Formats: sequence, structure tokens, C-alpha cells
Amino acid sequence: MTLDHLKPGQGGTITVVGGQGALRRRLLDMGLTPKTKVLVRKVAPMGDPIELFLRGYVLTIRAEDAAKIEIEEVVQ
Repeated sequence: MTLDHLKPGQGGTITVVGGQGALRRRLLDMGLTPKTKVLVRKVAPMGDPIELFLRGYVLTIRAEDAAKIEIEEVVQ
């Protein structure tokens, strides 16, 4: 499952960060690395951008970029 499919309040652990070149490097630099726990806090009304909580801070990314991040969903 990819990060863009999660609803607000759902979370998981990042397994794979996709993308290529500068995009992949930027995602990794923002802290979106494998084995990181992430929680979706909010999704904009039109579905883009997505607000995430990870590593103690809030990060907002585009849904297009979130689709490149595979996660293992945590069932609560």
C-alpha cells in the first residue's frame, strides 16, 4: 500500500521510498526513510497535499510524492 491511500488518523511504517534522482533524495532528506513510523494527520479537501506526522514533526507533501512511498499499515 502507498502513503497516499491512507485516511486521516491512519498510520504505518515506511518500507520502500520510490522515485528517482532528485525526487528520491528530497524525500529521504525530509526524513521519509524505511522503518520510519508515519501518521496521516490531515488531507486537504481536494486530496492534495497530505499532512503527515513523523519523527516528532509535521510534514506536508504532495499526493503525487506520497504515491511513491510504500508502507506497511499499522492496524489500531
